[in-house]
Amino acid sequence: MLLGVNIDHVATLRNARGGVDPDPIQAAEICEKSGATSITTHLREDRRHIKDQDVKTLKKILKTNLNLEMAVTDEMQKIALSVKPHSVCLVPEKRQEVTTEGGLDVASRLNRITEFVQPLLDAGILVSLFIDPSKEQVYAAAKTGAQFIELHTGQYSMAFGTPDETEEFEKLREASRLAHALGLKVNAGHGLNYENVYRMKQIEDLYELNIGHSIIARSVFVCLELAVNEMKKLIKLIIWMA
Repeated sequence: MLLGVNIDHVATLRNARGGVDPDPIQAAEICEKSGATSITTHLREDRRHIKDQDVKTLKKILKTNLNLEMAVTDEMQKIALSVKPHSVCLVPEKRQEVTTEGGLDVASRLNRITEFVQPLLDAGILVSLFIDPSKEQVYAAAKTGAQFIELHTGQYSMAFGTPDETEEFEKLREASRLAHALGLKVNAGHGLNYENVYRMKQIEDLYELNIGHSIIARSVFVCLELAVNEMKKLIKLIIWMA
């Protein structure tokens, strides 16, 4: 099972001040050096975190794979065909949402999504569909030509530690089994953290987990002591040189 790291919220922090720090490109390089097998980033229509230039730069500098999350729009398709990331993951998108809420409704938009996917496949780009773990959506995804699905683990993550945990987990496991039977490869992600991720090993043949927010959030505290100490040493040096 591989680990893809989503760096969107490094860009969120950068954009909060309107400057250049922290640099999501540098974050991607650190993730690669630390063993991430892909870098995921979501180019939203409102550009609330990752910007177009970030995507172009990532494509140039990454030694691993760039996975571009995007909405099913003509604008995003054009960008993907221009940048040519290793893979794209098609997701639902609402401007008012804080983060992606629920999976892509492939079943009700089957013709549109199938037509949207084909030019990406023709360009040699792997295509994944971010879907809820339901049989209806898995069957629909298999008809689009996409090679992957990414199972939305949000409901499982929210149910973790509650009486509903097992039910939500079994939905993921059953959806994964069906997807494999239909010839799809399976990724998973959304809301996974250092407490609930361990159950993913119980889902057979998961290809990759895509995790972002919990890793970025933990990195603040894992490295905060180091960052404070570095600044203290720098201030002492300035005083000594004065």
